[in-house]
Amino acid sequence: MADILAENLSGKAVMGSDGTELGMLYNITMNLKTGALHDLLVQPNEELAPGRVAFDRDERGRFRIPVNRVQAVKDYIVVQR
Repeated sequence: MADILAENLSGKAVMGSDGTELGMLYNITMNLKTGALHDLLVQPNEELAPGRVAFDRDERGRFRIPVNRVQAVKDYIVVQR
C-alpha cells in the first residue's frame, strides 16, 4: 500500500468489505513509543443498526477497528468485516 498522510484521511468514509458504509474516520490510535498504529476510531453511520457491526466501541460509541483490518484506502477506507 502506498504511503498516505494522516491529514488526508481525516473525515474519510469507512466501508466494510461487504459494501456496508460504517461511518466516518474520527481518529487513529497509536503507540507513542513505537509509532505502531492500533485502531481506527470511526464515528458510526446513523442509519446503521447497532447489532449489525461486531467491532468493539469506545466510551463515546465509536467503532474501534484494528488497522490490520484495512484492505484499501481510496475514495473510502475499506476494512475487512
